[in-house]
Amino acid sequence: MPPAKKRPRAYDHLRTRTAVLAQFAHVRDAVAGLTPDQLARPTRLGAWTVRELAVHVAIGLSSVTRALALAEPPGPKPQLALLEWPSATAAYAAGIAEGVEEVAAARPDLATLFEEAEAGFTGAVPATGTGERLLSVRVGSMRLTDYLVSRTVELIVHTDDLNEALGSEIPYDRQALAACTRLLADTLADRAPGGSVEVRVPPFAVVQCIGGPKHTRGTPPNVVEAGPLTWIRLATGRTEWARALADAEVSASGERADLAELLPLVG
Repeated sequence: MPPAKKRPRAYDHLRTRTAVLAQFAHVRDAVAGLTPDQLARPTRLGAWTVRELAVHVAIGLSSVTRALALAEPPGPKPQLALLEWPSATAAYAAGIAEGVEEVAAARPDLATLFEEAEAGFTGAVPATGTGERLLSVRVGSMRLTDYLVSRTVELIVHTDDLNEALGSEIPYDRQALAACTRLLADTLADRAPGGSVEVRVPPFAVVQCIGGPKHTRGTPPNVVEAGPLTWIRLATGRTEWARALADAEVSASGERADLAELLPLVG
């Protein structure tokens, strides 16, 4: 019998909304101070420059506003559960890139683009309630709060991309970083259910995964531990398992504590 999957983690709508806005504000403030030369720098995202990456961040926030302007999709349940979102995005990469390039060409004023995205989000996303409303988004229908959690992943990951490209230190909102870390850790546990390996990402997440002898008490025989940003880079393919081990950015003890075949989690 395969290991049973755990019930998905619940996220608070208001806290997640606040986290999304906080992280977006960090990026907005950083982008506002960039020079033309800095905006033209390459990033680790293929042909995208810093400017195109910044446009992508603004579009990502605006996608919530656009979805809320549409009629709620039919049916009592979403087509896509939150833990399915990380693997659902890869199929839409080409369309996303094309949209970013079109907006980047048409909207030279980044400050206005960010202001409009923030104002639209603030006005459209309710600051009360449970976030149960269904949205029609690119990957299928999702609960509002679940889609907001996916925005924390987009914002944290791309803040890290910007920091890498610019050699800067754009801050990471703690709640946004926590939501991003937890979603990616839970995705691992969902894809490889079991209790033989414990993955620790202090201070935000601890999950058990991979089938085999289940640990119940004492020190687990198979443990993986990494900081939040290292874990996020591993989960999104920004760094490789072997490199993170060699650079002592991740520790892995036990004969089953090898996640190389399970990473990355995001397409």
